[in-house]
Amino acid sequence: MNAKKRVVIFISGRGSNMEKLIEAAKHPKYSSEIIGVISNKADAKGIEFAKKQGIKTAIIASRQKDKKAVDLTIDKQLLEWDTDLICLAGYMRILGEDFCEKWEGKIINIHPSLLPQFKGLDTHQRAINAQNSEHGCTVHFVTAKMDDGPNIGQIAVPIKLSDTAQTLSERVLIAEHNLYPWALEQVASEQVTFEKK
Repeated sequence: MNAKKRVVIFISGRGSNMEKLIEAAKHPKYSSEIIGVISNKADAKGIEFAKKQGIKTAIIASRQKDKKAVDLTIDKQLLEWDTDLICLAGYMRILGEDFCEKWEGKIINIHPSLLPQFKGLDTHQRAINAQNSEHGCTVHFVTAKMDDGPNIGQIAVPIKLSDTAQTLSERVLIAEHNLYPWALEQVASEQVTFEKK
C-alpha cells in the first residue's frame, strides 16, 4: 500500500472546509493525512479546531510588505513538515508566482463558483445579478494566475428566485463540504494529476 500523502491546509477564518477534510482523512482508506494547518491570521477560529485534533499549526502573518519573504517563510514550514500537498480552504491571500511555480501540481483550492465563471470575490451576488439558473463550487489546481488552474471537480447548485447572496452561499457551502474531500482523494490517490492548460 502506498504511503498516505501528507497534506497541509491553509486557512484565514473558521475553516469549515478544513474540518471536513480533517474528518475525511480519519477514514483508514483515505489516501491522505492532514499533518498541518497554516493561517495568515492569528485569530482564525479554525486554528483552535486543528489544535484540538492534535494537528500542528502555524501562524504566518501576511501583513508584511515583502510578499516574497512571507512565501519563503511558508515554504520553509512546508518543507519542515515534509509536505506533499497543499489545500487552500478559505485562505484569503494570493500566493506569489515563484511559490505557485515551485509547488505547481501540489496545491488545490476550492472556489465558490462554477469556474471559469466568476473568478475572484462576491461570486454569489454576481451569479444572482447575471440571472444565472445555477451556481456552485469548483476544486481546481492552483497556478500563478488567480482561479485559473485546471479543474478537478464541480458541483452545481440551482439558483432560486428567492435567493440572496447569503442563502445561496449557505447552499453552495454544503456542496463545498461534499466536493472538497472527494477532490482531495482524487489528487492524493493520483487518479487526477496536474496538466498544464
